[in-house]
Amino acid sequence: MFSAEQSCWFIRKVICWRAAASIAWAVLLLPPSTAIFVFLSKFSVLHPIQTISECFSMLTSATAIFSFILLCGVIIMVGFLNFEYYTVIPTIACSKIALFGQLLHPRQLVNSLVHCIMGMIVAWCSAVTIGFRYETLGHPCAQTDGYHQMCLNEYHLILLLGGAFVGFSHSLLGVIHNMNYVSFHTVQQYKYLRFKGCLPLVVRCSATQALYSVRNFIVVYYFLGYIPRTWICKTLNLHLGSSAHPLDSIAGLLDLSLLYHLWISATFLLFTWYIMLLLFRIFLTEGYSFPVQSSFTEDADHCLPKVLTEKQPMLLKFLALQDLALLSQHSPLRRCEVFSLSQPGGHPHNWNAISKECLSLLADLTQRLVAYHDTVATNGRAKSLSSGSERKTSSETSGTEDFMSPRPTAFMKTPASVFARSIAGGQQSPLTAPFTPDLDSPFMSPALRRLAAPVEQGSPWYGTVQSPHIMRRVPKLWSTSTDSQVNGSPPPSPASVPSDKQEPSKPSFLAQFLQNRREQVKNFLAKRVLIVYLFNKLPEASSQALFADSQAHIWALEGLSYLVQASFSEDQFGVVQTTLPSILSCMLVLQEAVDRHFKLPHASSKPVRSTSSMGDSTYKTLRFALRATLKTAIYRITTTFGDHLNAVQLSAEHRKRLQQFLEYKE
Repeated sequence: MFSAEQSCWFIRKVICWRAAASIAWAVLLLPPSTAIFVFLSKFSVLHPIQTISECFSMLTSATAIFSFILLCGVIIMVGFLNFEYYTVIPTIACSKIALFGQLLHPRQLVNSLVHCIMGMIVAWCSAVTIGFRYETLGHPCAQTDGYHQMCLNEYHLILLLGGAFVGFSHSLLGVIHNMNYVSFHTVQQYKYLRFKGCLPLVVRCSATQALYSVRNFIVVYYFLGYIPRTWICKTLNLHLGSSAHPLDSIAGLLDLSLLYHLWISATFLLFTWYIMLLLFRIFLTEGYSFPVQSSFTEDADHCLPKVLTEKQPMLLKFLALQDLALLSQHSPLRRCEVFSLSQPGGHPHNWNAISKECLSLLADLTQRLVAYHDTVATNGRAKSLSSGSERKTSSETSGTEDFMSPRPTAFMKTPASVFARSIAGGQQSPLTAPFTPDLDSPFMSPALRRLAAPVEQGSPWYGTVQSPHIMRRVPKLWSTSTDSQVNGSPPPSPASVPSDKQEPSKPSFLAQFLQNRREQVKNFLAKRVLIVYLFNKLPEASSQALFADSQAHIWALEGLSYLVQASFSEDQFGVVQTTLPSILSCMLVLQEAVDRHFKLPHASSKPVRSTSSMGDSTYKTLRFALRATLKTAIYRITTTFGDHLNAVQLSAEHRKRLQQFLEYKE
């Protein structure tokens, strides 16, 4: 764990100040955003000058100032939630049930409730800013006994509920799309340029997501809008106004002005929150330069070799690895400090600590890949054995499995007395009533459908036994013949001739048992389908979860390979040469494990990048970036040292693999 002193240093001097700076900039950007929202909400093509004057009067009123204070409070709260829930390693749900577990987690439920309340506050500020029919929740509607009755303003109510719904949807989509995931860009940019480049994406995502949220809210309000409306009327002692078209009807919800104001309010809400999220990501992922070594003992915990070995918080480790990758490429002076020897003693402590931590990260990823591949291979063998065991014959199964298996009813052997009781009920086909199969069942064969088809009363075959072997209509004495055996019924006796006076008998015990068993099979299959849907692994999810923290391994590979490359001309004491065999072996083993992983299903398929959400989806392609970085790192070392690598002590397998890189055949 992170020591209390060092954690306090990093959080107090780095994270808190960066989060506070992002909140401050979001608050400073709130007045121009509010002004644009007011202009768009009051814009009129026929009266442009009047629109501008109304906007100025509204922005300078006391109501606008109070609304601005509330919006600042909401922005600060959103920034605090971003600071509380951010992560540099995304949480990937490998199944539907895991995703439901994340959505129903108590911590997430509290987050959704807070977003719902904040959405309602922003919607109230929007309603007050728009004015007109949205300004207040109640209005005087009638006068009885000398005082005015207050009626519910449903336009104000629907705007408030719309804001709450958008806030709740934003919280759920944040879990689904991993909006709390903070990624590091490959190319370092100034904060202003990065913000300027992402601003069109924020506007597009806000407008698009607001449109979808308003559509969903209209559907929900159409079916369930009467519930909050009735509750508020009873709680606040308000009356329902006499309106020609209530808003929970099709005519009421097709009001274009209402739909426009709902959409523009939702867009303003999401835009302010997305701006806060963007600024938080930009400030938090800004590079931080750690000293390689320090002359003072109290600052030793702030140096790069020491920080790399810490586990918490993960943001500190990621920033340290990012700094290592940058110094290995662009800072010759800091590289000399890495290759330097300690005084007194002459030990390469800096290089040993850095290389040990990087190799530990790469070895950990290799072990995870090997374990995952072994697990997949084991599951594959188990699956093949189970599928082979399912091909057993019916003679090897138990009696209960015989009833559960979908066999044609015509081939079941039953006592003759059962047929006698069933035939006595009336004129029926040889497939008697207790054993009449379900014609719509997917297990029914075409032959049984033809046998079980009803026969018209005018047909010459009505009242006789139907058999596919009978080709012409001739008188025939029915006895123990082949036809009756094919039909699955014993020869009827004269005593069992159907009579109109006999009542139809009840289904036999065996027929009821078979019917119940069939219903149990149907219920079992339905539950099995539901269980498979919830617990089945999502495609690519396991592979994405395996490489979720691969950004750290990418920086470790870049840092090691660039330092090894620079050591060819800058390492005066040869400190890198002692660990070069272990570095090459570790990279080659990881290369083999990655190649094996990409041969698995869904591992080599690239996901489609979504451009309509603020969720960062770069974690979905980290495995491809790692594979390219690993191959580039090995080529960087081989092209620098060339044939000198033949003197490095490696195993025969690793030397053969390294020769492929030396000959540019990999």
